[in-house]
Amino acid sequence: MKMMTYSEALEFLFTQLPMYQRSGAVAYKNNLDNTWRLDEWFGHPHRAFKSIHVAGTNGKGSVSHMLASVLQEAGYKTGLYTSPHLVDFRERIRVNGAMIPPKEVVDFVTKNQQVITDIAPSFFEMTVAMAFDYFAREKVEVVVVETGLGGRLDSTNIVHPILSIITNIGLDHTALLGPTVPLIAVEKAGIIKREIPVVIGRRQQETLPVFEQKAREMNARLIMADEEWSLSLLEHDQQAQTVQILKNGVVFIDGLVLPLPGNYQLENLRTVMASVQQLVRQGLIISEAQLRTGIMGVLTNTGLKGRWQVLSSKPLTICDTGHNEDGIRMVVEQLQTIDYAHLHVVLGMVSDKEVDPILALLPSNGQYYFTKAAIPRSLDPDLLQCKALVHGLKGNVYANVPEAYRAAQKNAGDNDLIFIGGSTFVVAEVV
Repeated sequence: MKMMTYSEALEFLFTQLPMYQRSGAVAYKNNLDNTWRLDEWFGHPHRAFKSIHVAGTNGKGSVSHMLASVLQEAGYKTGLYTSPHLVDFRERIRVNGAMIPPKEVVDFVTKNQQVITDIAPSFFEMTVAMAFDYFAREKVEVVVVETGLGGRLDSTNIVHPILSIITNIGLDHTALLGPTVPLIAVEKAGIIKREIPVVIGRRQQETLPVFEQKAREMNARLIMADEEWSLSLLEHDQQAQTVQILKNGVVFIDGLVLPLPGNYQLENLRTVMASVQQLVRQGLIISEAQLRTGIMGVLTNTGLKGRWQVLSSKPLTICDTGHNEDGIRMVVEQLQTIDYAHLHVVLGMVSDKEVDPILALLPSNGQYYFTKAAIPRSLDPDLLQCKALVHGLKGNVYANVPEAYRAAQKNAGDNDLIFIGGSTFVVAEVV
């Protein structure tokens, strides 16, 4: 068997297997058959470690990274599985913050080419199998597992976790998950397991009945993150926010520095607090000091990027991976709190999303730089420009993200604001 190079292994993964991030719905499977076959082939590796399963429309990545950082600070050998990656494929699979080594990726693909050919899994199914196999061989104690799409039919949904978490529900991937918030909630609720507690990050009128019914069916304890936990903002700048955390109205942690300046991170932090409390009830040992250092160290411990990330101070340049109505609404609200002379927006989107509701939210006082990320799913920037014009958004078209970013930098004065977003894949090219 000829050993591949790392670039050959990646080439095989990216080109031989259908990849949702690149090609869209063709890569989405409506069953777990391949996942179970792969799991059996590798000897059921997910049984070798405790897992925490995280689903939701927005926030699941941030919550997963924060939890992994806290568990790492608490002394547990911690795995973290997330998607998509921004720059390097290996970001998806981490142990104590360190990405899976290139050699492990090469060995996995080289040794398992036959079974990959036989089962013909999607890129995501194969990556989940690689992650669980690696975590088992590394003898990790606990793994934070972020779902890809949905939950019920997600390849990660073979785990039997000690805790399930659903951050919030919004309209995203509607072609695959359903056109309404309650229908999407049904898919996300598919991660709720029998007699396993589930934390709900956001109380929503449309989704609560769905979660309550599923929890009753599964005899699972349903915990609303806002039942006991609330946060008070003490300080906020473009690098971090300092918060006071209250439990049942009493100060629990004072002056906690959260190095994630996005306003939406306060909801995610509250979800983390409720989740850590449940993990302690499950027998994990996590002190208040470890909780504090885990939150404060989330960027260095886990390599989290692209969440209201400041790329430059003059001009102030910010990118954010928010890419659906809920995410963009929160981004726009925060942009409105910043003083700037002129706004420059580098914007790219994917072709299989309803873009009009998102474009309707964006500020019309900005100069736009319409572009596309280097993936096949990207929306043609000329079409994006046409659609944006209907909503009063004006600007020029650029062939690629670096070109659009350079144009924005050239046009922006020191007191201007550059924002880069619309798609995770646009952000991936600037961080």
